[in-house]
Amino acid sequence: MIKLIITDDHKIVRDGLKALLKDHGAVHVVGEAASGSELLDLLPEVDANIVLMDLSMPGMDGFDTVAHILEHYPALKVVVLSMLSHEKYVSRMMELGASGYILKNAGKEELCCALQIIAQGCCYISPEVTLELLRKVKQLPGEMLSSNGSAEEHRELSKRELEVLSLIGEGYTNAEIAEKLFTSKRTVETHRQNLLDKTKARNTAALIKYALQRGLIS
Repeated sequence: MIKLIITDDHKIVRDGLKALLKDHGAVHVVGEAASGSELLDLLPEVDANIVLMDLSMPGMDGFDTVAHILEHYPALKVVVLSMLSHEKYVSRMMELGASGYILKNAGKEELCCALQIIAQGCCYISPEVTLELLRKVKQLPGEMLSSNGSAEEHRELSKRELEVLSLIGEGYTNAEIAEKLFTSKRTVETHRQNLLDKTKARNTAALIKYALQRGLIS
């Protein structure tokens, strides 16, 4: 029996996944969480063997959450369910010890099959992601180097940070971005500062230049 915890900050996604899996006899959803910190609070109280979680969540992101889980619950299998297919995210998650990486456009059959494969002790990566990783192998040496020839040191950007970055590139102010993303101005300011810190950009102009050079915005 697969005892599953679903972690996603969108309730409609959690409800959809539960509805999708309810008729699968081998999968039993034993809990759900809306954030990484909520998941960590839930783990001591629930007997689960697989966590299915989004990569981009408010507060503690997926990378920190997975690192914490596998440090304190090494027997627990973590499966990422995300819209982000870039090889940096996939590689980082697998390096941390995740057992699977599934794209959110996967169908019911793929999701159920992946969970069963992972429950048996194997790893699973969505075919689209695997093909993209293989395609990138030939380009890896060049992509791993920045313009000055040194390895990239910035941390991966979250989905929300990429959204904020895109809107910054379009010239929106913090207040306008907050309105568009239905969040607070202070939250947007925090995302902007995180973008500067992660990309090591000195100011907004340098941040936009960085994003344009790497194809993060057009």
